[in-house]
Amino acid sequence: MPIEKNNDLPSGNMDVEIEDVITEDLPDIEIVFDEEGGVDITIGEGDDEEVPFDANLADVLDPGVLQQISSELMPLFEADQGSRKDWEEQYGKGLKLLGFTFDERTRPFKGAAAATHPLLTEAIVQFQSQALKELMPADGPVRTQVLGKETREKLMQADRVRDFMNYQITSVMEEYTPDFDQLLFYTGYGGSAFKKVYYDEDKGRMVSKLILPDNLYIPYNGSSVMSECARITHVVPMSVNDYRKAVLRGQYLDTAEERSTSDVGNNIIQKETDRVTKMSPNEDDEEMELLEFQIDWDLEGFEHVDDDDEPTGLRLPYIITIDRTSGSTIGVRRNWKEGDELYRRKQYYVHYMLVQGLGAYGLGFLHLVGGLSQAATSALRQLIDAGTLANLPAGFKAKGARIMNDDVPLQPGEFRDIDAGGVELTQTLMPLPYKEPSQTLFSLLGFCADTGRRLASVTDMQVGDSNQNAAVGTTIALLEKGGQIMSAIHKRLHYSQKIEFNLLAKGFGEYLPDEYPYDVPGETRTIKRKDFDSRIDILPVSDPNIFSVAQRITMAQTQLQLAQSNPQMHNMYEAYRRMYQAIGVRDVDQILNTQNVDKPKDPVSENSQALDGSPLKAFAGQQHDAHILNHLLFGLSPMISGMPQVAITMQKHIFEHIRLKAEEATEAELFTQYGTDPDSMVSALQREAMIAIKTAEYYQETKKLQTELQGPPGDDPLVKVKEQEIQAKAAADAAKDANDKARIQLESQRVQGDLAVDQAKIALDNQKLQQQGSQNAAQNDQARQNSQLQAIARSQKVSGPQR
Repeated sequence: MPIEKNNDLPSGNMDVEIEDVITEDLPDIEIVFDEEGGVDITIGEGDDEEVPFDANLADVLDPGVLQQISSELMPLFEADQGSRKDWEEQYGKGLKLLGFTFDERTRPFKGAAAATHPLLTEAIVQFQSQALKELMPADGPVRTQVLGKETREKLMQADRVRDFMNYQITSVMEEYTPDFDQLLFYTGYGGSAFKKVYYDEDKGRMVSKLILPDNLYIPYNGSSVMSECARITHVVPMSVNDYRKAVLRGQYLDTAEERSTSDVGNNIIQKETDRVTKMSPNEDDEEMELLEFQIDWDLEGFEHVDDDDEPTGLRLPYIITIDRTSGSTIGVRRNWKEGDELYRRKQYYVHYMLVQGLGAYGLGFLHLVGGLSQAATSALRQLIDAGTLANLPAGFKAKGARIMNDDVPLQPGEFRDIDAGGVELTQTLMPLPYKEPSQTLFSLLGFCADTGRRLASVTDMQVGDSNQNAAVGTTIALLEKGGQIMSAIHKRLHYSQKIEFNLLAKGFGEYLPDEYPYDVPGETRTIKRKDFDSRIDILPVSDPNIFSVAQRITMAQTQLQLAQSNPQMHNMYEAYRRMYQAIGVRDVDQILNTQNVDKPKDPVSENSQALDGSPLKAFAGQQHDAHILNHLLFGLSPMISGMPQVAITMQKHIFEHIRLKAEEATEAELFTQYGTDPDSMVSALQREAMIAIKTAEYYQETKKLQTELQGPPGDDPLVKVKEQEIQAKAAADAAKDANDKARIQLESQRVQGDLAVDQAKIALDNQKLQQQGSQNAAQNDQARQNSQLQAIARSQKVSGPQR
């Protein structure tokens, strides 16, 4: 403000005494002199940059700006309300089809049937039970997987994240399971329910809070994907005490007002819910109702500026909170991460849907089978009413006829007096012609119920009745056909739950201390804030392709049958393990033999495994140098030299360690040069070339290490012993050869001597045979001569007397 020159000051010298003053709490004062001799004094106004990034900007904004924000946002909220009014009416009226009320009907007659067919309730409850079992198992709903190349460090990090998140959800976040159970009911009924994931200042931890669909508004042209909605409005009921806590920690301004009892439950859905549950708001409850907008806004005083500090008109994401009762703006906060030059909006909401609908909200069983449920209820009531009228008929009686206690129904075995006035009783009374319950109506009731159950996929799957010897393809096809609708619903829930878990993990990474120890039964574990980085992906433990225990068991059994048909091509341990897991057996590793399962082992165990003839496998992240040294020392044993197959196995295993060591060194070098995304800078061929160079280098180092361990041949006592053994063996072999030669020579001489004796014997025998032949010939000649002489003598003796 300019200060004019004052000419009325006393002239002359004055003694001015300046007292010491305390200036600690005084505001900053800025004095600027203008050309006319005046000054501009600015007191206590700071720059916008001095406002903390996470502060409530409503504390520093002009009240006129806050009022303008409220006047512009409230009509938008009312427009969102009006755009879904019919949807809310249908949502509220459908609650009657659940059959939760027991009203007494007076039409078409007093005491008419008020039963409601349970088709809609059956579909919702069965879906809720089945989904809760699959998405919230007892051991926790979270699993993790490593992104990129698996290393020992990443695997350990993934295990820490999985264990901590399951511990938080199942043990610390006590409200999570009941909220999730209720969420499934609302999702099954109306098709949409929401979760809000944020850090709760009162609880001092992350929470995932259920938001009912009647408290969250999406614009008419909004999207079912929450991150794509231009505006999200959350109606926040809050107790007065919780509001006071928020004011004290600077979250809101202290300008909100309590809402009146007449405003409680003023929306259509809440009114119908209270009517069904037979509950009403308490007049003594002190409660506030806030409207929390997630919206892009061009905030006066905090505009987006260009390089020349000129406003660009770009709208930035903010969370603006308005008191619904008073219409005052009580909170304005930035909704992007500090330092984010792209101003990306933070996400807090997750949309769970049963079936993707025509608009932003999903379709529930109310929309899918609500009409059939209403028709089945009407048919059921007509059948009951027809049976009631047939069993207790009504009709007309003559005007003059008098019946005692005619307003009291007849009891079994009772005969009541009638004054018929001398007229026959059949002429005095005429019952109405009521029929028995119609068989056609009964068939129509069954048709409506069966059609609704088939559409809602609540018909039990008779897996046990199927042919156990059927082909694998036939079994899988039957499962696929019987569960198409439920499988698609389960995949939508799996998708939403994955988003929710990633929001929780992001919150843990922001609000946890650098190292957080926590106790679980039997041990103390530790989680690090840096564990929640982009190297680990958070997933639901459920399988999006399997939505029931029966389907899981059938698939595991089919898989086991295939593995048993050709065990050489399958991992039988994993096949049996999945089968045990499908039927719900705990501690599977205590049942199955895990000795030959591929997992990291120490070098001594690997050496023993090699002696048993089992294959060896190296893993990323191991101490490759230590493994190589142990295996080389093991290979120097004289025993291994006599076992070539073991030596080959160990050599192949060492080569595998060398390859993994080269790959890890290459990855580390690329990470140092190009950051977290080297794939965009280096081709696969270049990477392979770098690995080949390092592999050759590490192989030379290993060969050198092996030579050093073996030492010079003469200095090794084992080699000397071996040489002596070889020399002794050679001498023994030479002596054996000499003995063999001498023995062979003696044997040859003996054979030659025997041959000479045999030849002499043969000659002597031949001589004897010749002599014996001569004697025999002489004897034969003599005998022949004697025979001739005897013949002559006989002839002479015969011829003599004839002469």
